Amino acid sequence: MSHHKENRPMDTLTTGAQNAAEHAHQSGTETAGQATLRAQIDAACDKACQAIAPAWPLDRAIAVNPHWARVGMPLRQVAARMALLGGIQVFPSRESQQQAWNEGRISPVDLELALKQVPAARLAALTSAQCLDALHAVPQLQRLPVLIDVLDNDPKRHTRLSWRQAITHQVSQTCAAFFDQHQADWQPERSRGLYAFWRYTLLHDHGIGTLMGLPDLGDALATLPATRQDAERWVMQRLGMPQAIWPDYLEAVLLTVNGWASWTAYLGWEARLEGREETHDRELLAIRLAWGAALLEGKDDAAAGQAFAALQKEWQQAPALLQQAEAALLIDEVWQVALEIGFQRPLAQQLRCSADLTCVPQKVDDQVDVQAAFCIDVRSEPLRRALETVSPTIRTIGFAGFFGLPVAYTPLATQARRPQLPGLLAPVMEVTDCIMPPGGTDHATDIRQLAAASSARLTRFALKDQWHAASRWPSAAFSFVEAAGFGYLGKLGQWLRPAGRTRVRDDLDGLPARYRQICRPQLSGQDLAAKVALATRVLHAMGLDSYLAPLVLLVGHGSQSVNNAHAAMLDCGACCGQTGEVNARSLAQLLNDVPVRAGLRGQGIVIPAQTWFVAALHNTTTDDIDGFDLDLLPPAVRPRWDRLQTVLVKAGDQVRRERAPKLGLNQDLPHDALLNQLRRRANDGAQTRPEWGLLGNAAFLIAPRQRTRGMDLAGRSFLHDYEASQDDDGSVLELLMTAPMLVTHWINWQYHASTCDPVRLGSGNKVLHNVVGGNIGVFEGNGGDLRTGLSRQSLHDGQRWRHEPLRLTVVIDASRQAIDNVIDKHAVVRQLLDNGWLHLWRFDQARLLRYEAGVWRALEWDIV
Repeated sequence: MSHHKENRPMDTLTTGAQNAAEHAHQSGTETAGQATLRAQIDAACDKACQAIAPAWPLDRAIAVNPHWARVGMPLRQVAARMALLGGIQVFPSRESQQQAWNEGRISPVDLELALKQVPAARLAALTSAQCLDALHAVPQLQRLPVLIDVLDNDPKRHTRLSWRQAITHQVSQTCAAFFDQHQADWQPERSRGLYAFWRYTLLHDHGIGTLMGLPDLGDALATLPATRQDAERWVMQRLGMPQAIWPDYLEAVLLTVNGWASWTAYLGWEARLEGREETHDRELLAIRLAWGAALLEGKDDAAAGQAFAALQKEWQQAPALLQQAEAALLIDEVWQVALEIGFQRPLAQQLRCSADLTCVPQKVDDQVDVQAAFCIDVRSEPLRRALETVSPTIRTIGFAGFFGLPVAYTPLATQARRPQLPGLLAPVMEVTDCIMPPGGTDHATDIRQLAAASSARLTRFALKDQWHAASRWPSAAFSFVEAAGFGYLGKLGQWLRPAGRTRVRDDLDGLPARYRQICRPQLSGQDLAAKVALATRVLHAMGLDSYLAPLVLLVGHGSQSVNNAHAAMLDCGACCGQTGEVNARSLAQLLNDVPVRAGLRGQGIVIPAQTWFVAALHNTTTDDIDGFDLDLLPPAVRPRWDRLQTVLVKAGDQVRRERAPKLGLNQDLPHDALLNQLRRRANDGAQTRPEWGLLGNAAFLIAPRQRTRGMDLAGRSFLHDYEASQDDDGSVLELLMTAPMLVTHWINWQYHASTCDPVRLGSGNKVLHNVVGGNIGVFEGNGGDLRTGLSRQSLHDGQRWRHEPLRLTVVIDASRQAIDNVIDKHAVVRQLLDNGWLHLWRFDQARLLRYEAGVWRALEWDIV
């Protein structure tokens, strides 16, 4: 087979840009023409890569809106693009909306209100009858093909994997090998980049041709462009598409490997936070384009011409098809709003009970003996409510779970550096472990103890590495269990017969018991002035700069499970998929420090001598609260902590009974029996639902606690305390609307996307997961694309979907001017609101108003 064919039909189907370049070559100005073409292709490739949202690795997994890079477009437009470019569903399915209608979850009133609320529906005079009729029809939204789809026109293709499937599998396996840093004992050569590694690998893969039904594929692969730049230009010059749709076509190509595109987007995100640039996303795009080039070489002239004609015919219609899809999805947008109104109306009724003219800031007085600051996570809401019910002298506070510390944490005797802050931000401070006995020691003793603890831990790590190496070595595969004996079987037995153990603190792994209690994380490298400035900012943001109770709890949160690749997704998103322990303990030490307190007095913040800050952790699987560094409590504080234990036990039991039916447990069991069942679930290696996580999240309230105190919000609302009267310049509100609001939006949309399209935007069946690269992500089974999003078991109970895909409703207790100032100042906030990615309400004395395109309107059901 010759691969240097003359006068191919597709060679005449070049872009105007290439024709210009060839003309320039003939006239002696080739360099300028090629430079222009190169710039145009670069711009299109960059735009396509920028459309992919990042996906964080498993060990720091956080929720992400998979459409984050597209929020500059209206939601319905994005839904149309995703349907045509990637076969991705953005709105809830019509089948699920039919079920919601049949069950009364969406009422006729909700649907009528939705028709009035959606401007395009009003303009089109859409009716309830039309919307109901549409539930019985699936919108015809045909995905646009890419080059490999039209080339795969063999009549016998049904007898093998499609080329799309085979190529996705091959590219995915290559990426898994290239990006792996932790799993394989033999690592590949990466210095020349991903594209060069893929090309080398493919040239030596003699099975891929058989898999694709192309026994002569090896000859075509020999013609692969040598560099990713050449691959991009080779393909783009031959597609024959208008330049205006290049970015759309390239985005469609990337969506065929959306999982790995999301991984390379993460690598680029992290690089930009560190002031670097990465090109992995462009390399991945070049690989997918180069596959088309290789397959094109294997086609004869007639087949290639037919393929190009089919491709061009489809894509020349792309702008019109996108408009048609957007119009067809109007009804789906109306049903989305109707589902949300069904949730919002009861919420508004609850909030109106607090939104009267007598609602004034609540004074915190001497009757309050405990203040407890919790993460705004929806799982904190039931526990806060329970604590306040059990004890009237407790005031709870909602605050982002990283507690305002922009830190990275390095555990003792390791080189690891783990971010403990939202993924939107880069760490600017460091936390390291120290050995700190109660009562203190001299500096020389501290140094000796730190060195001894580090040496002991490193020794244990070395022994464990040898143990693991023995289990991986091929010659030991069948003999390892016999050689290891009962010690290995005992570990397996803990999964088969799970015990009611409490949560294991992984950060202490390998540390001898004598050092565990006195190994404490603390800020490092900060002078006194920097510590005082940090403490001032945090106390002001938390509203703790005016009154402090004798005991102040800083309650982070973390989950408990075993054999769970996505365990980090159940931990604190504000701490980058870690527990809040490090942040809470570091801040408590900072605020208990005598020199820092003295410095705060100079800033006008007085921490009473009797006030003590205690770090704690809320175990969201079992609803226990455990304190840290209790050996450092002053004698006068210890009795307060001991008295508090009864309250914590009662509150935890109340929440466990509330959660039990959702987990299939008997809520009437005795306290100890119910707690033991939850702990056994947490330690069960076969348990696919250790807890429901942030399932059902639907609202975010930025308001004083008295707005919601005593209300049962069913664990569906993020709660962040905010007193507008203490924020004269609006700086705290600006911080809340540009950080926690974006994080909660990310969480909300990952749950939304994983529910609406569990195949393409969820990670599939957790039982079939195989971890890739140690911490990169998971395959479902042994291949295919890297899976992103939530597993089916996190959203579905085996009978029905447990999560409702609702856009977040944000409710703020602040003036119109203060809110508008933030919207006007920050483009991303304005885009989220104006393009329909979330709802925004505000309290207006005795009523609630909603934001729509710069105008504050009464809620539709208030004016019916």
